[in-house]
Amino acid sequence: MPSTSFDFAAGTKPATPQAVLWDMDGTLIDTEPYWLAAEAELVVSHGGTWSHEQGLGLVGNALPDGARALQLAGVQLEIREIIDWLSARVVAGIRREIPWRPGARELLAACKQAGIPQALVTMSERSIVDELMLAIPEGTFQASVTGEEVAQGKPHPEPYLRGLRLLGEATGQQLSASQCIGFEDSVPGIASASEAGLHAVLVPNATDPGEGKWRRIDSLALVDVAAMSRWLVQVSA
Repeated sequence: MPSTSFDFAAGTKPATPQAVLWDMDGTLIDTEPYWLAAEAELVVSHGGTWSHEQGLGLVGNALPDGARALQLAGVQLEIREIIDWLSARVVAGIRREIPWRPGARELLAACKQAGIPQALVTMSERSIVDELMLAIPEGTFQASVTGEEVAQGKPHPEPYLRGLRLLGEATGQQLSASQCIGFEDSVPGIASASEAGLHAVLVPNATDPGEGKWRRIDSLALVDVAAMSRWLVQVSA
């Protein structure tokens, strides 16, 4: 469990994280309103009813799981059709405006400048990730994992374990999960990052997973590379 103690080990010098792994929806960019609106629109178009609370219950989950929930709400489409329909709506939203969370772009840039490898680990599919990649400097991420590329989505640790492996291959480094940071905003996401052994950091957004085996922060705008380095020293102390 990440410590909040400042009783550093004597003589320990903070070192930058070996890598930073990022969730996308709700963590880097606040696309949750796009997803919530698309889900409600789809259910209503099939004659069903869908509440805001039901939508929040899907935040952070693997898309096939969300699609099955929409089927139970009356959507008469196959899982693949539902995912494609929702993804197209979210892509359209991103093309209109990318709703960056406070401090996200700045922290991405700071990690890049510090030479810290970064990976994107999301349950969204490649079509959505490609839109984000067009809006950020080339080389920001050395690896990315999308929902269709894993057998088990969040909250299973597979997405983050795959992200670590891909980063290791891309950089030629042997990465230690405990020396890597994973930023998340949802219950499934923070569970996935934590179970993968990362120093998991929760930035609550549409939902609040509460306290757990992770660090909580109020905003990415409050974080810099030095702070992340101190976090890892605190855990080792």
